[in-house]
This record gives sequence, structure tokens and C-alpha cells, in this order.
Amino acid sequence: MAPYKFRRVIDFEVKPGASKSISTGMSRAGGFEARAFAEAVQALSDMWQDRECSRIISFTADLVSTGLRGVLRQLVRDKKFDLIITTCGTLDHDIARCFSPYLEGDFGLDDRLLLKKGFHRLGNVLIPKDSYGPTLERFIQPLLADLYPGKGETVPPHRLIWEAGKRLDNKDSILYWAYMNRIPVVVPGITDGAFGSQLWLYYQAHRGFQLDLMTDEQLMSDFVFDARRLGALMLGGGISKHHTIWWAQFKGGLDYAIYLTTAVEYDGSLSGALLKEAISWGKVKPRARQTTVHGDVTVLLPYLVSAAL
Repeated sequence: MAPYKFRRVIDFEVKPGASKSISTGMSRAGGFEARAFAEAVQALSDMWQDRECSRIISFTADLVSTGLRGVLRQLVRDKKFDLIITTCGTLDHDIARCFSPYLEGDFGLDDRLLLKKGFHRLGNVLIPKDSYGPTLERFIQPLLADLYPGKGETVPPHRLIWEAGKRLDNKDSILYWAYMNRIPVVVPGITDGAFGSQLWLYYQAHRGFQLDLMTDEQLMSDFVFDARRLGALMLGGGISKHHTIWWAQFKGGLDYAIYLTTAVEYDGSLSGALLKEAISWGKVKPRARQTTVHGDVTVLLPYLVSAAL
């Protein structure tokens, strides 16, 4: 591992450009995922231009460990979406990267050696151990002690997440811009990660501290039923995708739906399920602008956003 030169993971943003003409050509190519990608560009563009559409973005946490965090931050900063649904690791990575860098690694590195050297490996991203758990503890425990002394507080998670964004006060942060723009961040599995473990740790000495998950669910209910039309950009599967389409069914389904995934449908998983399957559940409308694109989000999303802008 010694000869390997570690470089910091750097966030980036995208601008409108030549990708629009590329997507137009792909729409006429008629082949495989190229056409699906072109349909996704048009659906996303139409969703953004529809002033009566309430827009959701859902994504998995692993993306936030990469430079794609910059594109996600850009979408939140520029108010391209009205609601975020994600997983606990998004909170972990966004907070941790405000305090210390992540590093470029390699899928082929020796994990036993990385353990000795003090690194976690997330695919080909390296996370210094001290930059993760200990950093989160130093940030979250004082925040909880200041805001919730444990005297019977019932805390809606999305408000706690806004408080975290406020205290980060860092323009590189997704949570900061969510707070600044009052865009709720809903994390249905909030205890499934380091942020959630810190909440549990605080609870050990402050039994009056309780999470009010139902307020976040009510927020989603109000969001869905107040919407004239519903649209969603879903990046990766799992609980973030499922929670998005689950709530959409109570409004008759999504009017716009774009899904980027590397999963396959043949094992019956939710992550692999095409959006057209969701029509049978009432989660996507039969006449919705919907498309599933198979591919790595870190490759596809910058081109998709640039073209749709």
C-alpha cells in the first residue's frame, strides 16, 4: 500500500452544455440504455418546468462519499427539489466530510492492510477511521446536549437534521442547504448508521429523549396530499426509493418518475424492480412520464442533470 498516492475526494457541480445535444442523439439512436437515458433527460426537464409539480429526490448514502456529493448539494442549494428521502449514511458522510477529507482508493486494495493503517474502504473511496465515528460523536453529542437536555423532549428527525445543517454552517454540506432552504430531509431508517448510533448513545443517559418518527411520516403525508402533481428522481434503490413510491401511491402515483439503478429485476428485489412494475401497485400512474435507466449513478447523474438543465 505504501506506493499508492492518496488524493482527496473532491466535490464538483455541473452546468448546462453539450450534453443536451448528446441526449438528443441518444434518443434517436434507438438502442438499449441510450434511449432510456434520453427519456430520463426529457422527463426530468419536464418535471422541473412543471410549476405545479412537487418534486422529491431520493438517493442512497454511498453517493455522498464521492464527489457526486457536489451535484446533490447543487440540486438542494438551487431548490430543484422540495423533499429529500435518503438513508442514515447520508448524514454520516455529509457531516464527516465537513471536518476532514475522504481519499481516493482502489477496489483492489488489501482490506486487512487498510484495517491496520486505520482506513475504512467504501468501494474505491477510503475513509480515515478518525474522520468517521469519532468526528460524528464530537459533533452530535454537544448538539444534542445543547438542544435536548433529556427532560421529555420528543424530536422529529427532520428538525434535528435541520439543526445539524444549521450548526455545520458549511456551504459544502447538503444538510446545510437543506436547512437554509427549509427542504425536509426524511430518513426512514435513521438508526441504521453512525448518526443513529449517536442518538442511541445519547439516550443511554437521557431517557427523556425520544424520536418522533410519526411527525416525519405526517410530513410526507401532507406533502403528498397537498401536491397538485408528484415527481421523483430516484438514485439507487432500497428504503429511500421504496419510501418515495410508497407514499406516492396514496395520491394515485407519481406523475414523473426517473430511476437510476445497477440492480436487476430477476431476484424480485425492490431495488431491481422497474418503474413499470410500480404501476401495478398504484405507485406510478399508468400515463406517467417514467423511465428506468440501468447504470452507475456517479457516471449518469452529471450528464442527466447537465442535459436537463
